[in-house]
Amino acid sequence: MLTPLILAKSVLLAIPLAFLAGLVLPLRAVLRVPLAILAGWLLAVLVQLVLGTGFVAYLASFAVLACVYAVLSLGLNVQWGYTGLFNIGIAAFFAVGAFTSALFTTAMPTGPIAAFTQQAFGLEMPFLVGVLAAGVVAGLLAWLVGIPTLRLREDYLAIATIGIAEVVRLIFQNERWLANGPQPLRGIPQPLTCLLDEPVCSWLPGALQTLFSPLDARDYSFVYLAIVTLFVVVIYLILERMLRSPWGRVLRAVREDEASAEMSGKDAASFRMQAFVVGAIVMGMGGALYAHYLISIDYSHFNPLYATFLIWVMLMLGGSGNNRGAVLGAFAIWAVWSGTVFVIDDLMRPVLASISPELAARAPYLRYLFIALLLLAILLYRPKGILEEEKTVSRVARE
Repeated sequence: MLTPLILAKSVLLAIPLAFLAGLVLPLRAVLRVPLAILAGWLLAVLVQLVLGTGFVAYLASFAVLACVYAVLSLGLNVQWGYTGLFNIGIAAFFAVGAFTSALFTTAMPTGPIAAFTQQAFGLEMPFLVGVLAAGVVAGLLAWLVGIPTLRLREDYLAIATIGIAEVVRLIFQNERWLANGPQPLRGIPQPLTCLLDEPVCSWLPGALQTLFSPLDARDYSFVYLAIVTLFVVVIYLILERMLRSPWGRVLRAVREDEASAEMSGKDAASFRMQAFVVGAIVMGMGGALYAHYLISIDYSHFNPLYATFLIWVMLMLGGSGNNRGAVLGAFAIWAVWSGTVFVIDDLMRPVLASISPELAARAPYLRYLFIALLLLAILLYRPKGILEEEKTVSRVARE
């Protein structure tokens, strides 16, 4: 039965489902967009009616983090997929974006709270300002890092970027005056929470206020899923526009043969820097979206496994040099990573416990083994990913 609560959640769920349908429908844009919206709406209603409320809420929370990783994967695709920059320091831009947005949007602690929470500043700016500031600061960091490192060979660039990521993580871990050091930085505001209040956001039209009035605080994952999906869509469309332009073709030329690109009059160093900064801006915005969903962050969220290695596997599986592959890879690997929890807890831990209690205690490490084996299988059997890089030809050449 289509209750008012199911109707409200379906409207929010239809946004990500329509986006995914738009990625996989093999039709021209004129037909793909309306059919994707219709398919997204029908799927959203069907999911609500068939699956239980708790399971749908879990799926919404899962999809929020998958979308955040999709943003990070898109940023890496600009650097590696289109330009060949071997950046293993994604965690640095991820963390800088998250903490920057947190500092821009939280209030400076006062009273007794100030004794437990220290931060450099708290500007109480709106959510969008925080996300944009995260992108700008991450891009500025990339520019500073790129000056001495982008002229290095691939292996040296990888070593340099992973070192920079550790430096950034250790700064946030030890400098308490900056963002509360090893203690969590709490109270990061979430956008559009007024949709869950009574009355609903006063600036919304009356019909939308009535539509969203059945939602309560437990349904915030659906609201944030709609927000983060819109960010993925906008970033995806902007990158598609940029990478299919002459700028994107120069990046591919630099990736394939830097000497030939320079012989054609292109400043390869400048284009490598531009791609590095653009990718870092996207990663910084991904960090901001992550922070505003979790509300509380600390340095441990940005260790190399979660904030670098997992994102590389996502891009490898989806297909580097293909933005659609970057998004699909993020969802697929996040599903595998999340699913291994149930496999280990429900299936493997009892078996290991029957052999030895010590083995059962070490069962969580099997998740790393699964992901490593998956990466190995991708490299051996599907090195170009699920969706291979598309061959692009300039409009002038087609005509």
